[in-house]
Amino acid sequence: MNVDLTGARWFKSSHSESGGQCVEVAFLDGGHVGVRDSKNPTGPALTFTPGEWDAFVGGARDGEFDRK
Repeated sequence: MNVDLTGARWFKSSHSESGGQCVEVAFLDGGHVGVRDSKNPTGPALTFTPGEWDAFVGGARDGEFDRK
């Protein structure tokens, strides 16, 4: 998927510590979502379709990715 990240407004979670190791998220045109490493803002970013993002957030919320 090739999504234009020009002008994306990246943000960190309000739970992130300043200077910490975080991911940043940007809500993009067409409902897509970008995710990148805050330590490398000019590096690569992952992009998700709206359905992929909803599935990921739902899985995280439901504990699907918890270590057991």
